[in-house]
Order: sequence, then structure tokens, then C-alpha cells
Amino acid sequence: MVPLGSSAPDFNLKGIDGRRHSLNTYADKKVLVVIFMCNHCPYVQKIWPDLVALEKKMPETVQFVGINSNANPAYPEDSFEKMKEYAAAKGQEFPYLYDVEQSAAKAYGAQCTPDIFVYGEDRTLAYRGAFEGLESAIQSLLERKKPIPGGAQSPSMGCSIKWA
Repeated sequence: MVPLGSSAPDFNLKGIDGRRHSLNTYADKKVLVVIFMCNHCPYVQKIWPDLVALEKKMPETVQFVGINSNANPAYPEDSFEKMKEYAAAKGQEFPYLYDVEQSAAKAYGAQCTPDIFVYGEDRTLAYRGAFEGLESAIQSLLERKKPIPGGAQSPSMGCSIKWA
């Protein structure tokens, strides 16, 4: 597990919008939520509508970024083209990036989908865990408080990342 207080690793990944995205792309945001996700995982499928709804109700100072690191050809449902289809069908407006070399997943220490990392304005890790603690973690950071270790954080549960 990556310890709380760790710095956010940089990335340079192609999004379904056709552009490259990096950590610096979101430098003006107070809170950065990085979600390792994929199309086929039933755990992601279950929370996807809630992720979209939560992102839409957050202020513009909060940035959600989805990263699909399932770059294994044995899982064609997680392909770049399918990412576009799924995001459109779910009404997802936040960037959805393809980690084809799986470098971001390795740098972040992501283990499963969904695996959620929340960084404050200084881009240090303030929360890592399940969706259920996400809104509380974001609100704490917006109020310039640290999320409560332990009780407010619960481990991510989901499908393991499909390593190449």
C-alpha cells in the first residue's frame, strides 16, 4: 500500500478525447481524484453511475480522472474503443485515460478496479480506498481538513488489474 502523504506520480496518457493528459493538466484543481477503473469489472459497473453523479455535483475545483490499466488483450471489453462506448453510455464527462503500458498503475501501486486515490492541492495522498469514503474525503479536503485515517477510509475491493 502506498502510504498516505505520498506524492502523486506523474503520468502521460491518452484520453478518449484524443488528447494527452498528465498530472500537470490538473495543476489548478484543489482536489484530484484518480480512479483506476475498467469497463468489464462488475465492481466498477456497480459504482459507475454514482461516480458520474458525484463528479457532476462537485465544484469545478475538484477533478476526477479515470484510468484504465487493463491493457491485456485477453480482455477486449477494456479496449480503448470500448472505453469511448462505455463512457458515453454512462454519461461520463470526466477524462478517461488508457494506461496501455500499465506504467501509471505501477507508479500508483493500484491493485484492483476500482482503486481510488484522492490528492489534495499539494498533490499528496489524502485518501485511498473504496467509493463509500470518497465524498467524505473530498469534502474534508475542500474544507482544508485531512480525511480521518481509519474510520473514513476503507480498502478498495474489486477485480484485480489484468496485467499484460
